[in-house]
Amino acid sequence: MFRFIYFYGITIFTFIFHQNSSIMRALIQRVNHASVTINEKEKAAIGKGLLILLGVEEEDTAEDIPWLTGKISKLRIFEDDNGQMNHSVLDVGGEVMVISQFTLHGKTKKGTRPSYSKAAGPDQARELYESFARQMGREVGKEAQTGEFGAYMKVALENDGPVTLMIDSKNKNL
Repeated sequence: MFRFIYFYGITIFTFIFHQNSSIMRALIQRVNHASVTINEKEKAAIGKGLLILLGVEEEDTAEDIPWLTGKISKLRIFEDDNGQMNHSVLDVGGEVMVISQFTLHGKTKKGTRPSYSKAAGPDQARELYESFARQMGREVGKEAQTGEFGAYMKVALENDGPVTLMIDSKNKNL
C-alpha cells in the first residue's frame, strides 16, 4: 500500500508493508455455568469459569496456540475479595469450555450476507481447534470441555458480570 504524507509543506511518499493478517480469534466469556447440547443431548457442561468461542483462519498455524492459551489462562477477569478483577481462571480454580466458531471470522464489508472466505477449511480448523482445547486444558490443569466440531450446537450460559473479551493472535507481536 502506498501513502502520501504532507510534512511542513513537503510531500513524503511512503510504502507500507502489510504482514500476513491471519488471526486466530477467541471470544471469551466469564460464566457462572455453561453447557453445550447436540441432538438434544448435553455433551458437556462447566461451572464457574470461561466459555471460549474459537475462530480459526486459513493462514493460522499451531504456533498461535501457546500464546493465545497462555494469555487467556492468565487473564485477570475474576473478582478478588475487594470486588476488583485481579484473579485468573487459574486463581479461582475455574473450568474452561471451548467451542469452535468459524463465524467469528465473518466479514460484513460488502452487502448484508457475511463472507467467511478467510475462515479455515474443516480439516485445518478441526486440527487447530482440538490442539487449542488440549493446550487450554494443560494451561488450567484440567481437561477443557468441548462441543463437537462441525455439529449444530446449542450453547447455554450464564454470563457473569457480564465480562466478555475478544482476543486474537494478531496482537501477540505488538
